[in-house]
Amino acid sequence: MLKELRIVSDGNIKLIDKEKIALERIRMFEPVSNGFMDKPYYVCYSGGKDSDVLRILFELSGVPFDLVYNHTTVDAPETVRYIRRIQNIKIEYPELTMWELIVKKGIPPTRLTRYCCSELKERGGRGRFISTGVRWAESVKRKNRHSLEIIKRNYKDGIILSADNEESRKMLENCQMKGTKALNPIIDWSDSEVWEFLNFYGCKSNPLYQCGRKRVGCIGCPMSTRQADELNKYTKYKENYIRAFDRMLVKRKEKGLSCNSWETGSDVYDWWIQKVKKDNRLLDGQISLF
Repeated sequence: MLKELRIVSDGNIKLIDKEKIALERIRMFEPVSNGFMDKPYYVCYSGGKDSDVLRILFELSGVPFDLVYNHTTVDAPETVRYIRRIQNIKIEYPELTMWELIVKKGIPPTRLTRYCCSELKERGGRGRFISTGVRWAESVKRKNRHSLEIIKRNYKDGIILSADNEESRKMLENCQMKGTKALNPIIDWSDSEVWEFLNFYGCKSNPLYQCGRKRVGCIGCPMSTRQADELNKYTKYKENYIRAFDRMLVKRKEKGLSCNSWETGSDVYDWWIQKVKKDNRLLDGQISLF
């Protein structure tokens, strides 16, 4: 299954089974046997379709791994319930909830200041060899690129890197700041290949997909095109954001910081999700702050 991976090597095009290649990637970099780390893979699980592919691949691979969900405190209830049913899942909770983080940071999370991702979603696995479901096809910027992976064995610090330097996300990444190596075994998979794989293995994935959702990320994510709709559906989350913005304003006033004409948390909320007019142009309120 999942045929048709085209790898260019010496001018020849070879068709290779993608599932097999992903499994080979996982086994090739198994951290304990290769001496990278003394602990097994730290597999990042979010409850989304890519995470399910990653989970199943690791189960098929036979290598040891820890399947870990970093609870963001703002995932949809359906997502959290789905994740809790996964066998052998480890759930890690943040030091601060999203609501507490907003007060601490003094500003809402925005497209330009997405502190929530690093603090809530990407905090785990420090010093571990992690694996993620990151894919090139997820990027709007790269959606028209050909599904072509050019792999060369360029050894740098003992790591095999993708030779496609135009892609910001490689098959294998090295984060010096976190002391972390990250393997992205399905980096070159398309959306259709993801669903074909899940259907083949009988995984229905997160129930939100059956409700027509294309993403199952955090409720109120500033990157979502359905931010307002999501918050209107999950009213408790909306109320929590407004209360957090109220507390945020109190802290800003105590520190003598500008409140950008905001009087209440509702003012902040309206700015956060709505468009504003500036120089006869409509801009996202989040962008206008900067």
